[in-house]
Amino acid sequence: MYNLFCRIFQFIMKYSAYVLPWRKPALIEGENCILNLPGRIKEKGIKSVLLVTDKGISSIGLMNPLMAALKDIGIQVTMYDKTVPNPTIDNIEEALVVYKENKCAGLIAFGGGSAMDCAKGVGARAARPRTSIKRMKGLLKIWFRLPPLYAVPTTAGSGSEATVAAVIVDSQTHEKYAMMDPVLIPLEAVLDPVLTVKLPPAVTAATGMDALTHAVEAYIGRSNTRETREMARKAVELIFENLYAAYENGADIKARANMQRAAYYAGIAFTRAYVGNVHAIAHTLGGMYDVPHGLANAVILPYVLDDYGESAYKPLAELADIVKLPGNTTELKAKAFIESVRKMNERMGIPTTIDGIKEEDIPIMVKRAFHEANPSYPVPRIFTRKDFTGVYHRLMGKSAVN
Repeated sequence: MYNLFCRIFQFIMKYSAYVLPWRKPALIEGENCILNLPGRIKEKGIKSVLLVTDKGISSIGLMNPLMAALKDIGIQVTMYDKTVPNPTIDNIEEALVVYKENKCAGLIAFGGGSAMDCAKGVGARAARPRTSIKRMKGLLKIWFRLPPLYAVPTTAGSGSEATVAAVIVDSQTHEKYAMMDPVLIPLEAVLDPVLTVKLPPAVTAATGMDALTHAVEAYIGRSNTRETREMARKAVELIFENLYAAYENGADIKARANMQRAAYYAGIAFTRAYVGNVHAIAHTLGGMYDVPHGLANAVILPYVLDDYGESAYKPLAELADIVKLPGNTTELKAKAFIESVRKMNERMGIPTTIDGIKEEDIPIMVKRAFHEANPSYPVPRIFTRKDFTGVYHRLMGKSAVN
């Protein structure tokens, strides 16, 4: 009966989504296109912006040319660079104070998914100043239009520049959860491959597998549209063709640009078609142990695909055909795709387990993952608590549930 309830809920959500105000961000693309952004901001009459980033980016000055260009045309820019890898409510509140003190009227998210999630949180709080982040958790809790938000990804993974979601950690409970509302979709997104050239190989690998996870989970789920399927297929093909090239040679501009495009496509796919049990588990690991989201998704993905079994064989076989994997039957093609994910991870040094998971934490993580996934995520097979427990144990290196 519970599975039936979940499927009915997912069916209602899928068709209710057709009435929501979906849109895509305006795109600015190409080498050094970041320098076109100040003019676009000035056209909106914005005189002061908050640039949200992290210490890693500010320490190497990656945003300096943009900040100089903004100042040159008379736009005041203030930087908040204390975003952490899994951004917290505290991050958002601290950045919001800076936003207000400097009378900002716009936001620039400059970095990976964490910077974009933090900036989205600031925008949500600015739009609803009397409503806490906790009260905006879940679906359609914001509604009010955010200040103009410009997303500048410096990785090719999260796809947050195209999505309705912001994922936040509660510092007190270590719970990681999402706010999802079309108003969180950025106004414009800047895909400048030059900004990703100095990305370390390990980060290139993890963020690239994050994008693959988004595309795969969207494609194999049950809430697809014609567009989300097309976007997911394009993303998977681009990732298989370009991720290792970008990992092996960070200066490969073509591979970098293709990976940015893949992450963007995957973002469009999952923002409408949702994600699945991989993300439900990854969010608990990020909240509990601060495991980077892309790395968590990369390690978890093949385990969850295994556990879906034949419920996911058909769409996985279709993806296998797209990337030209062998197999004479649907099952063999699907298994070849899962094995190819494992080989991609291995080739780029991504581990098969995650260090630091404590047995005593598993019950609360299982509870959180179960309630995040169900009834919302339209997964091929609805996981029980035992299914989730089995994945956590394998992530610890155990072969079976005790």
